[in-house]
Amino acid sequence: MQALLVIDVQNGIVNFKDFNEELTKIQQIIQDFKAKKLPVVMVRHFDEVEESPLYRGSEGSELHESVRELADHVVEKTTPSSFFKTNLASLLEGLGVKQVFITGFNTEFCCMFTAISAFDRGYDVTFIEDATGTTNDGETYEMNDLDIRDFVGTALHWSDVIEVLDFEEYQEMYQK
Repeated sequence: MQALLVIDVQNGIVNFKDFNEELTKIQQIIQDFKAKKLPVVMVRHFDEVEESPLYRGSEGSELHESVRELADHVVEKTTPSSFFKTNLASLLEGLGVKQVFITGFNTEFCCMFTAISAFDRGYDVTFIEDATGTTNDGETYEMNDLDIRDFVGTALHWSDVIEVLDFEEYQEMYQK
């Protein structure tokens, strides 16, 4: 069985900048999974620092309205990996999941860490590169021309163990 992981689509991230393109793709993928009656797991990140936009209990920590009502399951985390000290592994095992699809935010942290952690736990992993987004840019890393999504996607693809697709490739391969 397949499951969709929708990582950190929360107000504190989504409202940071224009993520309409990413949100549209994430919503379409969610609808694909819903139509096939496959589980959609929303993952919420919480920070314990009050000044953080993802501080537990803040408006920023809430799931964004575009996905809020679409979750079959919600997992809470406090680290970049959706598996570390969470119930995600037991949830997926209970559902009989063998393959996870990764979408959401922040590409170079939570999405990448979760993809690697899923692989380490024996899941087949499909990372949908352009259905992820990040609040950071090349300037953040002092590499002005850095395309973070492409960099992460390329590194994961080169691992030769994680399937990396763009949205169009996902549609061709999995929307049947």
